[in-house]
Parts: sequence; C-alpha cells; structure tokens
Amino acid sequence: MSLFFATTVNKLDAKGRVSVPAGFRDVLAAQTYKGVILLKSPKAECLEGFAHSFMETMSARMDHFDLFSDTQDDIAMSVFGQAVALQFDGDGRITLPTALRDYAGIGSEVAFVGLGQKFQIWSPERLAVRQQAAVATFQQRGLTIPARTPVEGKD
Repeated sequence: MSLFFATTVNKLDAKGRVSVPAGFRDVLAAQTYKGVILLKSPKAECLEGFAHSFMETMSARMDHFDLFSDTQDDIAMSVFGQAVALQFDGDGRITLPTALRDYAGIGSEVAFVGLGQKFQIWSPERLAVRQQAAVATFQQRGLTIPARTPVEGKD
C-alpha cells in the first residue's frame, strides 16, 4: 500500500490551479481514477484528500450501518455528499473550487500534508498552528503508535 507523507507548500495560480506534490501524484497515479477526491474536513478548516480506491473502502465500511439509518445517512451525506472528484491536468495540477478554497482559507499558497492513507490541504498559516498543536499533544500525552494486532489466520 502506498502512503501519503511529508509536507509541501505550492503556489495557487490565478485560475485556482495548484500542482499536487509529485509523491502524492505517484500514489494517485496507481489508481484507476487519475485524480483525487476532496472533501471539507469535518474536524478542521482544511480539505481531506483521498484516492478513489480509499473512497471505495470507506463505502464498504458504511455497510456496517443499517441502510437509511440516521447514522448511515449523516455520515454518507457528510462524506460522499460533499466529495468532489478532481482530475489531474497534463501538468499534474488540480483546480480547487472556490467553495473549497474559501472553506480552508486558502489564498495564494496551498499546503499539502500527508497523513498515511489520506492527506490534507491547508492554508500554510493554519497548518502551522495545527502542526504545533499536534506535536504538543503528542509530547504531552506521551502518545505512541499501537502495537500491531495480529489478524486471525495471518502472521
């Protein structure tokens, strides 16, 4: 499984286009859909980015809820109902819709931050504040990465 990692800041042009970092494009190029799925983060003033295949995984996970239940409907509306599929142009750029730029407070620069199976898009200023808070929490709470839980029948 390919992962998104690192932080890159790129310029946004006058038409709202931004170059997706090469490492992110490499992960996304292995997909059937040649682009990215973006949605407004339900937790912060940023955008969440996913490969199409991960959206399929999230859809399958939704099967654990009763169809048409309030929980299933609220999650599906918040995730899939707000998702925007953006294809790469010939130069590896996407055009960020105005509504998404406004939500994330993005001006002339766009910060991409890899978070493993997903990435986020921020205004550089907001990202700096978030990264500082995350590092402080990590240190203060002594957070660690959980030990691998063995899957039955696999090593």
